[in-house]
Amino acid sequence: MSNRAPEPPKQKWYKQLAETYRITRDYSSYLALKLLAVFVGTLAIMLLIGVALDALAFFVILSIGFSFLTTLIVFGRIAERAVYATVEGQIGAAASVLQSMPARQGFFTTPAVGVDRQQNLVHRVVSRAGVILVAEGPRPGSLLNEQKKLHARVVPGVPVNELIVGDNGVELRKLRTELKKFKKVLRPAEMTELRRRFSAMPTNPIPIPKGPMPTRGKIPRR
Repeated sequence: MSNRAPEPPKQKWYKQLAETYRITRDYSSYLALKLLAVFVGTLAIMLLIGVALDALAFFVILSIGFSFLTTLIVFGRIAERAVYATVEGQIGAAASVLQSMPARQGFFTTPAVGVDRQQNLVHRVVSRAGVILVAEGPRPGSLLNEQKKLHARVVPGVPVNELIVGDNGVELRKLRTELKKFKKVLRPAEMTELRRRFSAMPTNPIPIPKGPMPTRGKIPRR
C-alpha cells in the first residue's frame, strides 16, 4: 500500500470564478454594470448587422454566443489587472506569478533560491532558454549577481539569464511575456537533466501571496 499523502482536492471552477469576480469587483467599480454594457452593446451591434444583411434570425442565435464570449474576454482582461494589483508589492509576488505558469509551457520554477535580510528574493526558472533567475525586492542587484555566479558554477556552459521585477525592471504583469522572449537553446532532454541537477540543491520556503493568478489573461474555467 502506498504511503503517499493524498493530493489536495482541486478547487471547483465555479468557486475559482466566484473568487476572481470578488477580487475584480473590489478593484473595478461598477463591474457588473460594465459587463452588462459590454454584453448589451455587442448584442445590439450584432443584431444591427443581421438587419442590414437581412439575416436577423441567424444573427439572433449567433449574437448571444458572441456577446457572451466578448463579455468573458473583457472580464478576463479586467480580472488580470485586478489580480496583479492585489499581489504587487508583496513579498513573493513574482514567485506567485511564476508558479502559476503551467508546466506544459516549459517553465519550471523553484522559488526563493536566494534570500537576504533586506527581503530581496531570487527565484530560479528552468526552461528551454536555460536558467532564468528572477529577482524581486527593494535592492536585489547584489543577491542576483551572487546567485548568477553560483548557478554558473553548478551548471557550466548553460546560459544563466536574469530578470528584475519591480522598480527599474520588468512590471509584474509583463513577467510571463519577458520570460518567453529568451532564445531557446536546450533540447527537452537537456532541460530534464538540468532540473535533475538542481533537485539536490537546498531551497528556502517563503510565503507566497494567495489568490487566483491569471493564465494568459483568461479567467478560470472548467
